Amino acid sequence: MEKKFFGTDGIRGTVGEFPITPDFMLKLGWAAGRVFAGRQQSKILIGKDTRISGYMFESALEAGLSAAGVNVDLLGPMPTPAVAYLTRTFRAQAGIVISASHNPYQDNGIKFFSGKGLKLDDDIELQIEKMLDQDMSVVGSDAIGKVTRINDAAGRYIEYCKSTVNGSVSLKGLKIVVDAANGATYHVGPAVFRELGADVVAIGVSPNGMNINKNVGSTSLGSLQQAVMDQQADLGIAFDGDGDRVLMVDHTGSVVDGDELLYIIARHQQQHQALQGGVVGTLMTNLGVEKALESASIPFIRAKVGDRYVNEQLISNNWCLGGESSGHIICRHVTTTGDGIVSALQVLKAMFCAEQNLYDLRQGVEKYPQIMINVKMKQQLNISNSAAVQQAVAHAENSLADKGRVLLRPSGTEPVIRVMVEGENEQLVSQLAEELAGVVQQAASN
Repeated sequence: MEKKFFGTDGIRGTVGEFPITPDFMLKLGWAAGRVFAGRQQSKILIGKDTRISGYMFESALEAGLSAAGVNVDLLGPMPTPAVAYLTRTFRAQAGIVISASHNPYQDNGIKFFSGKGLKLDDDIELQIEKMLDQDMSVVGSDAIGKVTRINDAAGRYIEYCKSTVNGSVSLKGLKIVVDAANGATYHVGPAVFRELGADVVAIGVSPNGMNINKNVGSTSLGSLQQAVMDQQADLGIAFDGDGDRVLMVDHTGSVVDGDELLYIIARHQQQHQALQGGVVGTLMTNLGVEKALESASIPFIRAKVGDRYVNEQLISNNWCLGGESSGHIICRHVTTTGDGIVSALQVLKAMFCAEQNLYDLRQGVEKYPQIMINVKMKQQLNISNSAAVQQAVAHAENSLADKGRVLLRPSGTEPVIRVMVEGENEQLVSQLAEELAGVVQQAASN
């Protein structure tokens, strides 16, 4: 059986369009409840970000789960990684997050976590998919699930985040701009850094249900860059809508992306004999980061794009640190999933211990120019079967020699092929990317 609804990051779509409708959410809650009902301490947590449709979907999921005989704990607006943590803390069977992450407010989606705070195994998702094909029924009146609201969820998560730096880090004397993207970190993000001693200027902390990720947050860094300069801050921190990604801005207003943050954390851990194994990046990780890690004798491997694949590689290699250029960083020595606040604290810990600012710490990486072109497809193209495309790839790789790389990757969410070329010479990289994209476009139209 193939999964019809679950993708690599749960279920996602535009509100009102199949499958993101209240009817589907009701049935999904019931189907998940049927899979988990009957197990010891049958309880599922529900959290959400700040988009307006979350209220509607929360009610629908709650009703479906209760009808299946599962107790529900409501967390309210909470970051995705907070739900993963609290699912473990309250020893629930699963956690559900209502969020479409960095997408605009019109979209929404569902993410599931297991009782261990990890993404659900494929076999559990398949069981839920199977139940979605069944007719919905309600358990007896005496078995209907009860619903409880956890009022101290935010405080518990704040204390957990602070604990990940073991009380060894003081942010006193630092002025930090925190951009919460009008999303799920709006109330907990600034609090964590304030309670560790920082002078915090908070932006993107006035959600109205429709302004999540709108001109703020990690996908729109202009507001943060301007605020850092205007406030003469030491740095800026930006989260996405559900708080599992983080990007930073140094005191000069320059962006420090996930690749550079990953390098900073890895070097700090290595210098303090705390790095377990090596680092997992993705196919999109900048070649400059790979070279910098190699120079530091830190092992590095690439996974497919997506935090699920990064985590799989970390687990299989028994390593603890991995991430993506988008700022989705997994620090398995302190958490189970990508956590923007926790990752930011790991960077601040590196700054504190090294007595250096963010600008100085990032100097260990010389990023390579990277050009990405999305080629729209009218019909599916099997890249490996196209002789013209393979010849163009070989030509580009020969032109770059060992000072660059080429990647062609079909998008998992759009009808496009992503053509990426990376190398030391920006002019050559741009030329090769344009040539290769043209060949891919021609092959797709034949």
